Amino acid sequence: MPAGLPLGNEPDPYRAVVARMVRGIVQYSRWPDNPRRLRACVVGPADHAEDLIEGREVTAVGVDVVRRDVASVQPSECQIVYLGRLGIDEARIVTARMRGQAVLTIAENDPACRSRAMFCLLFEAQSLSFRLNIDSVSQSQVRVDPRVLRLAEGGTT
Repeated sequence: MPAGLPLGNEPDPYRAVVARMVRGIVQYSRWPDNPRRLRACVVGPADHAEDLIEGREVTAVGVDVVRRDVASVQPSECQIVYLGRLGIDEARIVTARMRGQAVLTIAENDPACRSRAMFCLLFEAQSLSFRLNIDSVSQSQVRVDPRVLRLAEGGTT
């Protein structure tokens, strides 16, 4: 089973952990041009990304967060793409556009990783974990530390 972060007692217990999970993934990822600041684009409605959108957790690691829609999100403006509640076809349009680029993709609403995002969040009863799509990771210019890859052991696709 993949490693997970425990939930808190807030009304939306996933909200804070999503931001921490994204921060952790970002901290163990490297972009080819090593930018000082990264831009995360949240695409579509997101159920548990308010702390991420408000910058909690991620501003400390140099990430600015903006919202984009499926049609306008481009790899030239986003180093991280967080896919919210999108249909599988919409999500695949976005991940296909990011493939081969220096963009880290994370899906909130795709536990089976059918969107072809690099990381797919798994919302469980008592924790948040992730599934890793190794094919998508290998096609990206973003390098993910092997320690993160080991955390996903048992959850690779």
